[in-house]
Amino acid sequence: MDRTTQLTARRTGTMDPVRTATSPPFSGHGEIGPSRVAVYDPVRPAGSLHLRAAEVLHGNWTGTSTVPSRGLYPHQWSWDSAFIAIGLRHLSPLRAQVELETLLDAQWGDGRIPHIVFNPSVPLDAYFPSPDFWRSSTAGRTAGAPRTVQTSGIVQPPVHALAAWLVHVSDPGLSRARSFLSRIYPRLAAWHRYLLHRRDLGGGGLASVVHPWEQGMDNAPSWDVPLSRVTPAPARSFRRADLDHGAAEDRPTDLDYGRYVRLATDYRDGEYADGTAGTDGFAVEDPAFNALLIASEHALARIARELGATGTARHARAERLTAALVDRLWDPAEGMFFCRDVRTDELIPERGVSGLVPLLLPTLPRDTAATLVRTLYGPHFGLGESTRLVPSYDLTGHAFDPHRYWRGPAWFNTNWLVERGLRLHGEHARAQKLRGALLETADTSGFAEYVDPYTGEACGALGFSWTAALTLDLMHEAPKAVHSTTEEFGKGAKGGDRR
Repeated sequence: MDRTTQLTARRTGTMDPVRTATSPPFSGHGEIGPSRVAVYDPVRPAGSLHLRAAEVLHGNWTGTSTVPSRGLYPHQWSWDSAFIAIGLRHLSPLRAQVELETLLDAQWGDGRIPHIVFNPSVPLDAYFPSPDFWRSSTAGRTAGAPRTVQTSGIVQPPVHALAAWLVHVSDPGLSRARSFLSRIYPRLAAWHRYLLHRRDLGGGGLASVVHPWEQGMDNAPSWDVPLSRVTPAPARSFRRADLDHGAAEDRPTDLDYGRYVRLATDYRDGEYADGTAGTDGFAVEDPAFNALLIASEHALARIARELGATGTARHARAERLTAALVDRLWDPAEGMFFCRDVRTDELIPERGVSGLVPLLLPTLPRDTAATLVRTLYGPHFGLGESTRLVPSYDLTGHAFDPHRYWRGPAWFNTNWLVERGLRLHGEHARAQKLRGALLETADTSGFAEYVDPYTGEACGALGFSWTAALTLDLMHEAPKAVHSTTEEFGKGAKGGDRR
């Protein structure tokens, strides 16, 4: 049985027909024909963590992509799909490829990958902002928005090239047979060009986000100061669908949500044109967003080498971006990377998990990496002492709340990134301990969207796709120590070396 085209449920040694599905051919990436999709667990017993994670991904599969959760997030999200593909590659490399290809089919002409690709079969009132709010095919026409699919007009962190490379190496034969990398490389390169040229709003070489939703950590305290300049949209002008699925005390406040809506409205009404520093609005250089861009630039170099080029220019660009990241966002006295408010050209002194994500970078200066590790295990994040997983915000911070969205809870994708960073920089014992805590918490929380960092109590949606996907990746990859991280960047460099 071909594991790349069929995932087989093993309960009693036969396929469970209730839990299989047939997916149609996919436009834009070859005629692959019908593909049976279920879960594959040939050696683990029913009820195992591996099997239950696979079942979450099967349950959230739409036939062309995977929703983060059926209730709260019923469409395709950009960085979710990248993390989901990283886990799916262990079940079906084909489906992992299709996950990314479906997302890239919605790419805009200017290179941006939208943060949401809307499923037309989902009712408009199931999620806000809905397609009729974004009006991508009309308001985004100048920027090259697709006409045949509705999307949002903002972006999310660029994890995609990293995900594409990891998907390729999971089954190089299938990838080459389908010309996977050669077809998506131009799209990924255009995505990076957009960020590096259209979004260098501060002029220092880093990409800026123009909305908190773009950075992915929507409600982080780092946004409070720049958001305070934004006049909120009237509460009567929108209805929050998120409160149908989560407690109000765990979600962003109505005031903050009104500001999110105002920013998105102004961006849409400006036809999604990217502005310049000093204008009214929101523009922030974020360390995690740029670290993921750098990691994906290293991955693009590796993809270029696979396709017969040298990749040298992309590695050089990644190293220049790493230097810019340290120059513009590193505060050695505080031992953290901070966001920079482009409008005021000042750092925002709020300690969030975003400031730890650069640990993922292979050419981060050795002393910077060592300082980040000390901060991670110090009183502000308390990993291994007071917390079982890395919290999203400073435990001693004025806005800390262990349950409120991105103001304290621990998230599986950021912890996965930190775990890889620890391995890359030689902290194998600490990485292994964090890996164990992640697997245990995913198991006991029902693959929760996020958890209380102290207790692991489930918060948000259950059966969350990237939690399940990254659980699978940790189960497959972590014992191999550092090799997968160095390979994905294509350098084999030891952590801390600047080349």
